Amino acid sequence: HPRASSRDGDSSEGASGGRARDREEDVVLVETTRPDGTTARIVYSTTAPVDVYELEKLCDDVGWPRRPVSKVQAALENSFCVASLRLEIAETGGSGGGGGGGGGGMPGVSYADASTPEGTSRRLVGLARATSDHAFNATIWDVVVDTEFQGQGLGKALVEQMVRTLLARDIGNITLFADNKVVPFYRSLGFVSDPEGIKGMFLYP
Repeated sequence: HPRASSRDGDSSEGASGGRARDREEDVVLVETTRPDGTTARIVYSTTAPVDVYELEKLCDDVGWPRRPVSKVQAALENSFCVASLRLEIAETGGSGGGGGGGGGGMPGVSYADASTPEGTSRRLVGLARATSDHAFNATIWDVVVDTEFQGQGLGKALVEQMVRTLLARDIGNITLFADNKVVPFYRSLGFVSDPEGIKGMFLYP
């Protein structure tokens, strides 16, 4: 597995990282109105709870090996950041996606309403998580997108949004591990394999 790296830095999380986390908002990546009058949107969130059984169903869908549910739950709880993509389907009539609301919004994206209308169905369609020392470094793990939604740029959007989240939390060095077949994907996002000859080292006791 190559080690990929993005942006060296010597920052520390401190109070600024905590403040950034408090300001994180859900981001609407895609929004469409269906012929039946419902609105479907894909929402990126670092605050939405993730059901471990729904996550395992998603991992089954992409063919990942089964893992003990208790360990998956512990991994989620001990992660520095858990980012999810959710398909939300709701009746039209709400305020819906249109420009970012005030403050530190990202240009070119819209932000989800603070309250989601009753009757909205939600489905987990993507996830990534990161572990960190909460000061300098973070490593991204478990990037997964539902097979039904692959090939639409959602994996790219998920990783890009997570990198933005980590940088906003004052993390300056972001790494990940990638299978050979997805190395080109991560390179296209700016990650570098074996920077300056650095190699990932593994111990299998």
